[in-house]
Amino acid sequence: MEGMQFVILALLIGGAIAVGILAHLANRKRQEELAKLASELGWQFEPGKDKSHDEEYAHFEIFRRGHSRAAYNTLTGELAIAGRGYPAKMGDFTYQVTQHTGKSTSTQTYRFSYLIVHLPFGQVPNLLIRREGIFDKLAGALGFDDIDFESAEFSKKFHVKSPDKRFAYDVCHPRMMEFLLQSTPPMIDIENGRCCLSDGSQRWEPEQFKAMLNWIERFFDLWPEHVTAELEA
Repeated sequence: MEGMQFVILALLIGGAIAVGILAHLANRKRQEELAKLASELGWQFEPGKDKSHDEEYAHFEIFRRGHSRAAYNTLTGELAIAGRGYPAKMGDFTYQVTQHTGKSTSTQTYRFSYLIVHLPFGQVPNLLIRREGIFDKLAGALGFDDIDFESAEFSKKFHVKSPDKRFAYDVCHPRMMEFLLQSTPPMIDIENGRCCLSDGSQRWEPEQFKAMLNWIERFFDLWPEHVTAELEA
């Protein structure tokens, strides 16, 4: 019996070591691919943890969850959109959630990817655009509605909130609504003059980062000229 227990223990230890080695190799491969992407873009890449990130971007709820929060695999650079420079930062983020019961304590680690763009304007109204969820529908049934648009399909599929409805309507014009409907983006959260693109739950593959950059460039390129002109005034 003791011999069988020893074999089981050895197998468990061996399995844990193998999982650790595979995770290390996968992380190293990811870092190499992201470093290559940064080089292609002419950006900087820092694989180490940046624990100041969640304080700098504390206005975004996704960076205030749990504990042991840190950004890592960080790419920083600038996007050129319609003749304007948009400082940008993207990478991975991790946090932990610890749950206590009467008999035990368990900790779960979460990881997701993000893209943050600093807007080259003055005061930009906050704006949230995300896919409509079941809780949004329940809130709507209770009278807590988001902003509705002429497109019934868009209003049904997207939850849009802003303290400045005129700004929301100006940004979400017909061409923008069509673009959003066709591209199904992660949550778009504009606060404090920064725009964060992330669903706060999924880690992107290295090639997806470039796709997100292309997407956000198109998103801002669709902002009407009168909107950007007013923001620059």
